[in-house]
Amino acid sequence: MPPRIAVLIPCYNEAVAISAVVRDFRTALPDAVVYVYDNNSSDGTLHTARAAGAIARTERLQGKGHVIRRMFADIEADAYVLVDGDDTYCAASSPAMVRLLLDDGLDMVNGVRVSEAAAAYRTGHRFGNAALTGLVAWVFGGHVSDMLSGYRVFSRRFVKSFPALSGGFETETEFTVHSLELCMPIGELPTPYKERPAGSTSKLHTYSDGLRILRTIVVLVKEERPLQFFAVAAALQMLLAIGLAVPVFVDFIHTGLVPRLPTAVLSTGIVLLACLSLTCGMILDSVARGRKEFKRLSYLAVPAYRPEP
Repeated sequence: MPPRIAVLIPCYNEAVAISAVVRDFRTALPDAVVYVYDNNSSDGTLHTARAAGAIARTERLQGKGHVIRRMFADIEADAYVLVDGDDTYCAASSPAMVRLLLDDGLDMVNGVRVSEAAAAYRTGHRFGNAALTGLVAWVFGGHVSDMLSGYRVFSRRFVKSFPALSGGFETETEFTVHSLELCMPIGELPTPYKERPAGSTSKLHTYSDGLRILRTIVVLVKEERPLQFFAVAAALQMLLAIGLAVPVFVDFIHTGLVPRLPTAVLSTGIVLLACLSLTCGMILDSVARGRKEFKRLSYLAVPAYRPEP
């Protein structure tokens, strides 16, 4: 029995581009079912997608993360191709990505964007992506070249074990951290990345969405690496306490008095806070380990795809 392949396209006001995206993926993956989930578009995206031959549905909660959560819950397949509906990704790369996923038994294949067009992949976006990708790789380990790519292929195991907690563009960060935390086998393939078609506008806000992604990384570090997170907080608090205490000790050594009593009390309080932070980190680290074990068991509960001999 051939693998069931689903193409998932989240959309918001992409009537200009969605017909080409649906057509190109139906050509590249003729055996796949193409799903378009419209996210309260006001330009007729839903009807345009349906006319192009996609199964078109609606998600009322605004935000890409909400759409992906609904898609992952609703759709059953062996391989899931997730791509943005703005016609910037190359559909011709999808067969190779699906083949890599299924033949190598991977759980995620990331489409690494390759573009020479400055308008398609702006310098600010490149820098932000590289910085955030490097931060996640440093904290969680592993190697991912393009963490914010909107073009990926997932296994059923990944999709059905993914918690999908984010509501917006932060969901790409969640994909990466989820795979790294559970030590999933992942791969990457370069794929051409082009400019949006004329009349189509980006929904990504460079600074506000970048800050939201950074906040998501910090929250994920706190949730998945609580000991390191609170140990860093404790170390900063100890440095502050030492900085406040040094003048008090100097005065005491020279005079035998403590003229800066409020500073001494403040320094002592910060030391106690640092100890409390470290204790919280140790306790939450055990909780995080239990959560990780549960997520791993949930992942293993989904049978892996095995091609018939």
